[in-house]
Amino acid sequence: MWLMWGRDLPEVSDLDVINFSGQTRVFDRRGELIGTLTPSLASGTNVNRELLGPKQISSWLQKAVVASEDRRFYTHKGVDVIGVTRGLLKGLLRNDLEGGSSITQQVVKNTLLSDLGGARTAERKFKEAVLAYQVDRRFNKDQILNAYLNVIYWGDGGPQDIIGAGAAARAYFKKEPWDLNLAESVYLATIIPAPNRRYKDFIAYRPLMKSVLSRMVEDGQITKQQAEQAWITPIYPAGWRLGWKTDGTLRSAVLERPERLAENLASMTPQGQQYRYLSYLQEVERELAGKVGKGTLYRGGKIFTGMDLQAQQAAERASQQAQLPDGATLGLAQVNPQNGEVLALVGQKLSSGRPNEWNNATQSRRQVGSSIKPLLYTLALEKGWKQSDTVLDAPIAGDYQPKNYSGTWTGVYVSMRYALNHSLNLPTVRMAQELGIPTFETKLRELGLTPPSDGGLSLSIGTLEASPLQMAAAYAPFANGGLYYAPSAVRRMEDPQGKVLYKRPDPVGKRVWDKRVAWLGLDMIRGVVNDLSAYQGGLATRARIDGWQVGGKTGTTNDVKDLWFAGVTPLTSGAVWVGKQEGGTLPSWAYSGEVPTPVWQAATAGALAGRETATFIPPGGIVYRTYYRLNMAFLTENADQDPVRHDGSRRASEPATPPAVTAPEPPQPATTTPAAPQPSTAPQTDQTNAAPANITPPSAPIPNVPATAPTEPAAPTTTPWGDTTSEPPTNEPPVSDPLPDVPPTTTEPVPSDSAPTEPPSGDATWAPIPGAAPDTTAPDPTDSATPTEPTTPTPQDSTNPWLPPELTLPPRP
Repeated sequence: MWLMWGRDLPEVSDLDVINFSGQTRVFDRRGELIGTLTPSLASGTNVNRELLGPKQISSWLQKAVVASEDRRFYTHKGVDVIGVTRGLLKGLLRNDLEGGSSITQQVVKNTLLSDLGGARTAERKFKEAVLAYQVDRRFNKDQILNAYLNVIYWGDGGPQDIIGAGAAARAYFKKEPWDLNLAESVYLATIIPAPNRRYKDFIAYRPLMKSVLSRMVEDGQITKQQAEQAWITPIYPAGWRLGWKTDGTLRSAVLERPERLAENLASMTPQGQQYRYLSYLQEVERELAGKVGKGTLYRGGKIFTGMDLQAQQAAERASQQAQLPDGATLGLAQVNPQNGEVLALVGQKLSSGRPNEWNNATQSRRQVGSSIKPLLYTLALEKGWKQSDTVLDAPIAGDYQPKNYSGTWTGVYVSMRYALNHSLNLPTVRMAQELGIPTFETKLRELGLTPPSDGGLSLSIGTLEASPLQMAAAYAPFANGGLYYAPSAVRRMEDPQGKVLYKRPDPVGKRVWDKRVAWLGLDMIRGVVNDLSAYQGGLATRARIDGWQVGGKTGTTNDVKDLWFAGVTPLTSGAVWVGKQEGGTLPSWAYSGEVPTPVWQAATAGALAGRETATFIPPGGIVYRTYYRLNMAFLTENADQDPVRHDGSRRASEPATPPAVTAPEPPQPATTTPAAPQPSTAPQTDQTNAAPANITPPSAPIPNVPATAPTEPAAPTTTPWGDTTSEPPTNEPPVSDPLPDVPPTTTEPVPSDSAPTEPPSGDATWAPIPGAAPDTTAPDPTDSATPTEPTTPTPQDSTNPWLPPELTLPPRP
């Protein structure tokens, strides 16, 4: 048994949280106290973060629990040999390994071996026994009993489980644990083995109370008179209407309102205080536990973090106000793009009660859907592609047959910008074919993501799994000039005497994109937010923030299981995931532009409120050209090259034949226009779908594709963008620094001649077919020494009646 199971036992030192001497205070980036770290004991997935000392728990309850659960607790060495023998005999006779566990073994089972759950196996029993002996040698009996009283499960409290003596006293008797009398204590001790069942059958389990009182008398814990008095003392567990006789027997017993347990627990929990910033504090614990040890972590001192209190509070408000489908929850993370510091974390859809301990912001790994696409598109730009290049929107050859969300395809070459704005899957998969999946996987690993080993082409449209914190960090290079910083919450920790126990190394960014390539990627995701109005089918219009530049991308997975939005501003990078905790589909009406995107917008706008406006400034070597009535960023050396057509069959290193340049034709009367397919009723979203498409391509040329100009106005102030992140930032910015550390802003005029040409009169969205030559009527914005983004008019909320239904996007419902 030792050879099989004894070599991978957990360390008993992990239970140092039993013996702690003080609270560790945690501060935000400006030195404001945000909370304290106290040890927590877990009973499986249930965690008690309010550990009580022996003097805070009624001595009656301590004695009653020993009499009920482990009468030889103070005499055995962690394992009750008599109890184990009785349990083994019971197992042989009844085929049941349950029974015989000492209090020490139950502490081990609920903490060090919680990963084994409640499995009644020889392995668990053996490990319990070995670890119980070790715990008994390391800790005294009072410490072990106190740990047990803090970790034991005492029933279902509705939104939160009843864990520990403090919660039990409040839930069942609306008392503090030190105020319990002997009768109440004995009742709580008798329901421990099966609290939910025993609570609901008071009459059946009332005789057990007399048995426990008798044991306590026999063991000398109480006198006979105290036992007799406790027996006739009326008790009233929450939810029960009980009638008592003077001899301690029941006249009547009716369970009227079992929900009173949850009501009592909620009414005695400090609202909004005890669980503030829980997700962030969890991440602080996780980071430091492996660096300084749990014993050191909880023995007092100070921890300084990268949290921005304003951002954290805004994120929690956004979570509380989030309009989610029934049964859904969320995860939200924001980081500082300049150094990777975690600004805010929310792990659940917050309510007035205690949040779930599972932290979706950091612990969950969910498929990211189309939010991965900007990473692939930027990789294409890194390999020499241009935003104006076009990709075939048609089914691919082979067994893997993805399709666009609408279930249709056009059979024409659409620009990269158009494909990303409308989150088309077929052009995206063709791009992945041409670039090569191994190349894409390498880039994803550089961005802190872990692609699946068998992802294949589906990786390009979102089968990768990640947490919101990982996605926030992967998007940050768009906002800082191409540097990846591993996210971190902790700056340093000091002991109670001020000695530094841990200090985060100076953050050094890893270059994942060239500065200019990062700018091109940023330009594309800003287009997703700004190029189209909601009426025209814009997927991320609800991410816009007045006065701030915003870029981002939505994501939706198969069967609407996961909804995403990841985005950046000059000062933040963040991601929001929405879905069901246990997995499963969301309603068909839920899509990423309407569910996670407003949550991201609210959290980010709150974090930026009152800050001095900062803007992105392109690095050198960037110019703008107008294609398809959109102003796009280009590298200086390829800005005037013709768009290249891609169908997925060539590699980027192979020569490409430029497409034929055709002049745009004006719309023809309806009588001469080829019959268009019937409109699709599905909304244009960005869902990944692996079903095959069976649509016949059009037999006639497709009329002009709609395109609109970006809607974002030029910002009044600017912040150096490309050059400020090439050197590592200082490790300890002053506590009064802004979010994040940004150089002073300056005002820079925007050339008035850089605005795109207005569409022809009478057709507000008319544009050349994708793949045509650039609009020669647009001014050349390359005359200025430092390229600046053009001012852009607001797109018209109209659609082109001459377009086929696949390219005419209906208004959102």
